[in-house]
Amino acid sequence: MDESTWTQALFFGLGADGTVGANKNSIKIIGENTDLYAQGYFVYDSKKSGAKTVSHLRFGKSPIKAPYLITQADFIACHQFGFIGKEEMLKYAKTQSTFLINSPFDKDTIWDKLPYRIQKTIIDKKIKLFVIDATDVARKTGMPGRINTIMQTCFFALSGVLPADEAIAQIKHAIEKTYYKKGKAVIEQNFKAVDQTLENLFEVQVRDVTAIVKEIATVIPDIAPDFVKNVTSMMMTGEGDLIPVSAMPMDGTYPSGTTKWEKRNISDMVATWDADLCIQCGNCSFVCPHGVIRSKFYHKDLIANAPESFQSAPINARGFPETKFTLQIYQEDCTGCNLCYEVCPVTDRSNQTRRAINVIEKSDEIQTIKENVAFYESLPQNDKPDVNYATVHGVQFLEPYFEFSGACAGCGETPYIKLLTQLFGDRLIVANATGCSSIYGGNLPTTPWTKNDQGLGPAWSNSLFEDNAEFGLGMRLSTDKQHEIARQLLHNMRSDFGDQMVDEILQADLSLESEIAKQRVRVQRLKESLKQSQNPAAKLLLSVADQFVNRSVWLIGGDGWAYDIGAGGLDHALASGRNINVLVLDTEVYSNTGGQMSKATPTAASAKFAVAGKRVGKKDLALQAISYGNVYVAQIAMGANPQQTLLAMREAEAYDGPSLILAYSHCIAHGIDMQKGLNQQKMAVASGYWPLIRYNPILRNGGKNPFVLDSPKPSIPFKAYAYNELRYKVLTQTQPQEAEKLITLAQEIVDLRWKTYEDMAGFGAKSFQPTYQSALSE
Repeated sequence: MDESTWTQALFFGLGADGTVGANKNSIKIIGENTDLYAQGYFVYDSKKSGAKTVSHLRFGKSPIKAPYLITQADFIACHQFGFIGKEEMLKYAKTQSTFLINSPFDKDTIWDKLPYRIQKTIIDKKIKLFVIDATDVARKTGMPGRINTIMQTCFFALSGVLPADEAIAQIKHAIEKTYYKKGKAVIEQNFKAVDQTLENLFEVQVRDVTAIVKEIATVIPDIAPDFVKNVTSMMMTGEGDLIPVSAMPMDGTYPSGTTKWEKRNISDMVATWDADLCIQCGNCSFVCPHGVIRSKFYHKDLIANAPESFQSAPINARGFPETKFTLQIYQEDCTGCNLCYEVCPVTDRSNQTRRAINVIEKSDEIQTIKENVAFYESLPQNDKPDVNYATVHGVQFLEPYFEFSGACAGCGETPYIKLLTQLFGDRLIVANATGCSSIYGGNLPTTPWTKNDQGLGPAWSNSLFEDNAEFGLGMRLSTDKQHEIARQLLHNMRSDFGDQMVDEILQADLSLESEIAKQRVRVQRLKESLKQSQNPAAKLLLSVADQFVNRSVWLIGGDGWAYDIGAGGLDHALASGRNINVLVLDTEVYSNTGGQMSKATPTAASAKFAVAGKRVGKKDLALQAISYGNVYVAQIAMGANPQQTLLAMREAEAYDGPSLILAYSHCIAHGIDMQKGLNQQKMAVASGYWPLIRYNPILRNGGKNPFVLDSPKPSIPFKAYAYNELRYKVLTQTQPQEAEKLITLAQEIVDLRWKTYEDMAGFGAKSFQPTYQSALSE
């Protein structure tokens, strides 16, 4: 097979930047509008977004039968400048090929920013070098982060596969077909980006190798564990197929906390802290989907040797004049989602667009960023018993055990998981249903579930859609049995350790974190004694002694699991009466598999298998669980009421029985501007669509109503919330009359459900009148 007759092209992009979709369109354009044959192959992992994608495209005058990847390319495009310091892209380049870079540096400065090996390869192979700041073009045309059509236009302009005018016309036709459901405004934005592409595309003059050069950076620093350096790093660089079987863990157990070594640097825009404006409320840290915003307080003497650029401020609490506060941003891990900016309550009086936390262009002084993070990590972690984590302000000082995941920028699910780990992470056991949360939570090569410096952290495992509830229930039964065995063994060995030590362990009140901390000390002392004991039972007790510290068992998954495929198992687990906690990350569709309808999909919303709008109501899983009478149930939305979210999680864990938390999770599948996701949560609550509730059976013991309605009466119509989302709005473009009919039905369902909840809360004596009517007339 003569490869010399083909045009072969490689495109290095990031998941969710549109590169793969644009290249699929390129294949269609060339295959349908020329006499050329086309072939495409796409290499990417299952991370939700932000992972490397490589598109392999071939074009030729005869049928292409090449069941292998491209190793000799005529055209190579680097869609993310961050790859320049990490990827050996030009090893695939032919002599006299073309190399296109999306770069923040212009044609006059880009050469000096390239590593030595890239410069030398360009010179040796006589490669033509072109540059465009596609990120800036996308931002100026109202499509931040979406560089796909811009880079696609560059490809056609440089490859010569089609005449330029014809290529642009075909690209615009493909844009209309691809985005017609998203409306005219989105199509026009893409047209504008295409039109502005060629005037921002420049050829770079190739010079001699310059003195200001750097080698391609090593993926993993030397301080990383050996497994990460020898195994994980190879998977990070796409060489996982070369790892010998002998290097893999024999029992399938992988090290946790490995996302900290990735430092993906996927966003050119990152959060930055203004210490002078900050009121230290903790909101930004609370909502950060990737755990990149951390806070500590410490004695001022501890920063005597801090780097010059390290930021701090006096703690804003009275009576602590020697205490400093730092809000540290891990900028190499930031996705630039903007949620922190949106939730910040402080505005600079001299500049109304500036807040205490802002999203700006990332500095190219990466070493300074690294030094500040390293110093911050050297400061002592605030002890949990010393923190009032009953408030959002206090939670920011708790260490997260879920960090830097591969979830989408602005993800609505991960803030709940991160909060869960901050509250209970050092004794957490997680059964994770298959879905988005299992992919960004346990996908190779790295895992975001991590541990503290004592080696304590969540134990995590993934199960199937259909049996995760039973899987998690089994974890609870197992820990309970081990605890029972441990108690019996310790009681039998009372003479070995004395009544005081045994009674302190067996009778400990573990309702407070301070008491749990004391129990850990007692258990550690017991384990040291067991190691020295000659009693035959000592070894067995040593294996289960950790069960004297309460385990917090959580079953985590999405609505596809809880409402649909795993519904029977979930019902069985809740009916068991066992002390399990369930967190449902409700995106209202099967997000992981492309946005199919689930029983959580609301009336009038469009989804796969419901493209004409769903015609029946959403299952009320909360009421279903409440009907048991002994299940703690909460419905939460972090964007609407973060304090209620925090309270519900703490109450659920403290309840000695089954609990169920339904967490509203905005999602890219909803067709929203993800940086406005928290506001959309707020509107869902304000419309009455997503009432905030807590059903706590313990309240009956005090003669109180166990059902608490935490949200006020609806103040806006359902339509005002729904039509901010493409999943509802798309029907108004394709079937406007049907859309109006369904949105009216949806409003009726919202009203009926609110009336039901009001009655349960004891507010039902008066007839329900929606308050949004008067709000709209004002």
